[in-house]
Amino acid sequence: MGPLLYLGGLIVLFMLWIRVKGLDYVIIHQRWIFVCLFLLPLSVIFDVYYYVRAWIIFKMCSAPKQHDQRVKDIQRQVREWRKEGGKTHMCTGRPGWLTVSLRVGKYKKTHKNIMINMMDILEVDTKRQVVRVEPLANMGQVTALLNSIGWTLPVLPELDDLTVGGLVMGTGIESSSHIYGLFQHICVAFELVLADGSLVRCTEKENADLFYAVPWSCGTLGFLVAAEIRIIPAMKWVKLRYEPVRGLSAICQKFASESANKENKFVEGLQYSLDEAVIMTGTMTNEAEPDKINRIGLYYKAWFFKHVESFLKADRTAVEYIPLRHYYHRHTRSIFWELQDIIPFGNNPFFRVAFGWMVPPKISLLKLTQGETIRRLYEQHHVVQDMLVPIKHMQAAISRFHHDIQVYPLWLCPFLLPSQPGMVHPKGDEDELYVDIGAYGEPKTKHFQARATTRQLEKFVRDVHGFQMLYADVYMERQEFWEMFDGTLYHKLREELDCKGAFPEVYDKICKSARH
Repeated sequence: MGPLLYLGGLIVLFMLWIRVKGLDYVIIHQRWIFVCLFLLPLSVIFDVYYYVRAWIIFKMCSAPKQHDQRVKDIQRQVREWRKEGGKTHMCTGRPGWLTVSLRVGKYKKTHKNIMINMMDILEVDTKRQVVRVEPLANMGQVTALLNSIGWTLPVLPELDDLTVGGLVMGTGIESSSHIYGLFQHICVAFELVLADGSLVRCTEKENADLFYAVPWSCGTLGFLVAAEIRIIPAMKWVKLRYEPVRGLSAICQKFASESANKENKFVEGLQYSLDEAVIMTGTMTNEAEPDKINRIGLYYKAWFFKHVESFLKADRTAVEYIPLRHYYHRHTRSIFWELQDIIPFGNNPFFRVAFGWMVPPKISLLKLTQGETIRRLYEQHHVVQDMLVPIKHMQAAISRFHHDIQVYPLWLCPFLLPSQPGMVHPKGDEDELYVDIGAYGEPKTKHFQARATTRQLEKFVRDVHGFQMLYADVYMERQEFWEMFDGTLYHKLREELDCKGAFPEVYDKICKSARH
């Protein structure tokens, strides 16, 4: 009883302290306390519930039967909206705090919410090599199932909580994208409920215009109810090579050459300063050297970006064998490196051993509990951006990032951008190699101003015919936005499918200059 009484006493004292200081003060100034005591246990409960639920549904094969009924329910809601006169735009009824994006759209309060409870894996067809999934199935769920039966996605974006719907309607990328392109480029079919309540399937050959217009449209052409995605055979291990590189020019040259080498199945860079980076290249294999195995996904292991930095500090090249699923979710436990700002001691060995099994807190719960004060602080003093630029402009882009925001590490991920219709494609008629430069953290430049600085970065990206990921804060004006993105096919479909009265334009939905 002694330890329980002691623990109870601590909890009582903690609650009294909150009462004296106020909940807002604790959440803002000592947020790690709130995260460790409440959000981490809640996150574990969330994960266990969704994992068990997905496993039971797939084993019982009930998902396909329920899927058809759920689609009919969405159609019914849309048709009722039309009968009522369609006075407001429609959007999904999923609360904004549940999304991985740090942005909370206020449009949820003014638009007609269509409830879409679709989070299941419907079918794995190994003959056609496709998996059919509902829009709210997430990457952790998909990898857990596919890897267990010997398959994987060619492009498997990093964080567990990223959903298929978000990756289709927005975008997704991974270190295999230099071969396969973005997440949209491994999708072979979409099923949508349109503004008139009809159900449509689209592929490269069937309703092709809609198929190419859906990616990056952010749910403004219809409601995604299913997607078919390519799968490829999986192997047990990723043989990963770490190579420190110094000097910006040498970093860019090395990264470009490794990205162009299709023998590398995975290419990634972590840049720790303007002149220091580690370039990682990997291949899948079924054999591993026992003394070089590193199960980096185990809860007590060092955060991946810190592990990578150790090779830079030691100035040594090394090879490790990492279990495939551990590799796919290597940045999940530390949310890349964002968690160090929330739990400063999170990579401490004692914390990892004692509490690492609960990490990371769900991004959705962090958003739900952040409050207006923290949201404003993050917006004004924190950067979360992914800018996609042609790899030939990589050196100029990194220099620009350094001058404007000076956030490190930078995430460097190459991808092949095919010359296809849609909002995002190369300037010319040929496929082109691009790089995603991800900046996540607190800017170190003294002149940083969220709006003005981000607009400078946006202008640079437009000038080199690059693109900005739309999950982040976008400050462009409407004309600037459509200079960056090709709206030709998108606007054509909006007219043909009578979307203007049913869904907001993508700019109005995501850009700060237009957001309501």
